[in-house]
Amino acid sequence: MAYKSIDKEDVLFFKSIVGEKCTIEKSNIEVDFSHDELQTISGYPDIHLYVNDKLQIQNIMKYANQHNIAVTVRGSGTGLVGACVPVNGGVLLDTSQMHKILELDKDNMTLRVEPGVLLMDIANYVEKVDLFYAPDPGEKSATIGGNISTNAGGMRAIKYGVTRDWVRGLEVVLANGELVSFGGKVVKNSSGYSLKDLMIGSEGTLGIIVEATLKLIPLPKETVSLLIPFENRTNAIDAVPKIINGHTLPTAIEFLEKSSLKFSEEYLGKKLPNDDYEAYLLISYDGSTKDSVDYDVEVVSDLCVNQLGAIDVYLVDTEERKKSVWSARGAFLEAIKASTSLIDECDVVIPRTNITEYLDFTHQLSEELEIRIPYFGHAGDGNLHIYFCKDNLSDDDWLNKTNIGFKKMYDKAFEFGGKVSGEHGIGYAKRAYLKDQVGDIQVELMKGIKKTFDPNNILNPNKVI
Repeated sequence: MAYKSIDKEDVLFFKSIVGEKCTIEKSNIEVDFSHDELQTISGYPDIHLYVNDKLQIQNIMKYANQHNIAVTVRGSGTGLVGACVPVNGGVLLDTSQMHKILELDKDNMTLRVEPGVLLMDIANYVEKVDLFYAPDPGEKSATIGGNISTNAGGMRAIKYGVTRDWVRGLEVVLANGELVSFGGKVVKNSSGYSLKDLMIGSEGTLGIIVEATLKLIPLPKETVSLLIPFENRTNAIDAVPKIINGHTLPTAIEFLEKSSLKFSEEYLGKKLPNDDYEAYLLISYDGSTKDSVDYDVEVVSDLCVNQLGAIDVYLVDTEERKKSVWSARGAFLEAIKASTSLIDECDVVIPRTNITEYLDFTHQLSEELEIRIPYFGHAGDGNLHIYFCKDNLSDDDWLNKTNIGFKKMYDKAFEFGGKVSGEHGIGYAKRAYLKDQVGDIQVELMKGIKKTFDPNNILNPNKVI
């Protein structure tokens, strides 16, 4: 589809809305705004606009809709599938300056925020008053608007769910500039179609989130982590369903291998305690009392050592040890990126019971294609992060091997009933694999929804479908 190229008249209009300093024309746009964190997809906007409020967004969208100008929304740019990359040029609408926390309602236990508020700032704000926002994606500098747009998951999803489960209400600017509200502070709602939930995970293709009302709960008083080594990957992963069925509910279960830990240790420049084993489960528990958490630790420790073949159970209970272990886990992506010239990711999610077989397949594929494929993952919910590393491959070999490799990875996942993405979304990079997963009928349904919300297809075109 052809979109209008931005001319001097358009530039003058946009400057009248956001001001001279917040209007960056193409020749002055920094390269960082032509890609996301992974840098596999690139494209420059014709103009980069920093917006400060919902009225500015309404005026920009009305104008863009009338003049057939493509608009791509961007927050922190921490995505990995090109969703915030303006592949059709046009306007890059940057909401990072909309970072106000608007209201904390302790009685209704909700937090109302603008889309540019960072995940780490939400955590710091609510925990000071003993409240808790549970979603915990690895990238804490991501904006809440981006988290909602991708339905981000994270390490605590096994107990607390994903972002969708924590969004009570949204204010959204549609493609035509209309401002609409979905949901609110209410706990439950059976009033018609759930358009709020449709907006969550739509990656900026159906509307622009300008305000969100988030659910909060009381802050857990006690937290503890366990680092549990196993002789091999199979023993560690096979233990996960049994731990979950063992009458305790972990906050998180992360799977680590020695090779991934070494990447992280080299990247951080410090050694992790008890790092000499081949495979680990990193498990956390939280609760309202020390007794309840101690009970969970006792049950899972006994289960792992006496029935599931764990070598030992290391208690990670001091702040220093927690920081050491979880910072090593949190640095995996950056460590893998630092180890090579370019990476691409398979953010697949499969049933927990198929993880061992799937990772065996990953190792076989790595040998077959002669390409390095490190990985880590959320063992508790079956979401694996698998990375193809370019290393010294030529550009042609890299393209060929990733095309073959990703097709095989996703086809194998589909055999198990898996899905293309567990939390990073589809964006631009994974569209073909989504079609392979859901089929033509569902793609046509999605296209119908897109056309209803955005008849002129100006909002984040060529993304998701």
